Amino acid sequence: MSKEVSIEVKDVSKQYRLGVFGTGMLSTDIKRWWYKVRGKEDPFTLVTDTNDRTQKSENEFVWALKDINFEVRKGEVLGIIGRNGAGKSTLLKVLSQVTPPTAGSIKARGRIASLLEVGTGMHPELTGRENIFLNGSILGMSKAEIASKLDEIVEFSGCTRYIDTPLKRYSSGMKVRLGFAVAAFLEPEILIVDEVLAVGDAEFQKKAIGKMKDVSKGEGRTVLFVSHNMGSIRALCDRGIVMENGTMAYDGPVESAVQAYLAQGNTDKVDLKLRTDRNGSGAFKFDAIGFYNEKNESIGELLSGSPLKLRVQYSLNSINIEANKLILGISFCDVYDQMVLSFLSDEMGFIPTELEDGGVFELEIPQLNLRGGAYSIRLFSANGGTGADDLLDVVEQAANIEVLPSDYWSSGKTTRAMHMALCPGNIKQLKK
Repeated sequence: MSKEVSIEVKDVSKQYRLGVFGTGMLSTDIKRWWYKVRGKEDPFTLVTDTNDRTQKSENEFVWALKDINFEVRKGEVLGIIGRNGAGKSTLLKVLSQVTPPTAGSIKARGRIASLLEVGTGMHPELTGRENIFLNGSILGMSKAEIASKLDEIVEFSGCTRYIDTPLKRYSSGMKVRLGFAVAAFLEPEILIVDEVLAVGDAEFQKKAIGKMKDVSKGEGRTVLFVSHNMGSIRALCDRGIVMENGTMAYDGPVESAVQAYLAQGNTDKVDLKLRTDRNGSGAFKFDAIGFYNEKNESIGELLSGSPLKLRVQYSLNSINIEANKLILGISFCDVYDQMVLSFLSDEMGFIPTELEDGGVFELEIPQLNLRGGAYSIRLFSANGGTGADDLLDVVEQAANIEVLPSDYWSSGKTTRAMHMALCPGNIKQLKK
């Protein structure tokens, strides 16, 4: 293991048993021991399924992690991303020695501090001050070392007024503030942070990300960071690992890792053929809708401000539609079904020259200027006008897409998540 390598993970796998039984049954342990004595492979690893939570299986054993290999160098900030159930938190728990791996080895150079769940290592009956000493001791710090950092920890946490109040009276956000402050200020060589920062408010998240930057760049310590906020991942991390079904799907530069993660979203177009809750004459009908990035990869999520291609497939049930009179409308609606962004073909100067059954229209958006949030798509088509008699096909909530907050303004700060459009612009101060 090189002196410059902080963590080395080699062929790490973690197996769990599903159902009502625990993983530590005596009969299982005896059988495993007997196979090991005879020099044979663990029989339970041979029948273990891949960790795909969407698929039904009769097998009770599953690989939460399978054959994970990577190294993290000193001072590097590694982002670990993936969809729910991909294995991110399990990996961090194995790295933090909360749970042992079923197979493989982990070598770490230096002291590890972990912030995995709200309230980890804290006692609700103890005050904030007492919990700082308790948590610091768990992390391997001496009482003198904790006392020397106490004022900085309390100030950073923003819990000064409540520091001598029992933790059970803290909000979840205050617990996260205190826990993160302890882990960050007690100078571990390796800091492991799970999604818990999502509980904190925007002001604290900004402080926490700034502190992690200082820890990694200024003090040369290693940070492993799990988040679903791609803006934070891009702002903080140098490199990214994408987890999928317990395996590593990608390991490389953070921008490429984010794109690989977003491409995990949709793999197929949304089929609209069976939808009966639609309005219009039906002479022209929307059959399918799909979302694609600039590489023409199917996606279900994208970063605010990123390019998007939206393709709709249609069918014709009449030959009496004149192509040059067709009006198409594609709108983005918020969770209250209020339109926040809309595109109309006639306003945009687009006039179809011909229509064919099974044809496809593509709306290309160079920058989707929407803030973070979930949006639905409303599809509209009409013949020559927008009156009730002109409607061909209208489908509400034809598909859904998730827009992730990002550093839209390139200011180093992530946009707030709210359902509204963004508009390119700038602010400047004028002299009197």
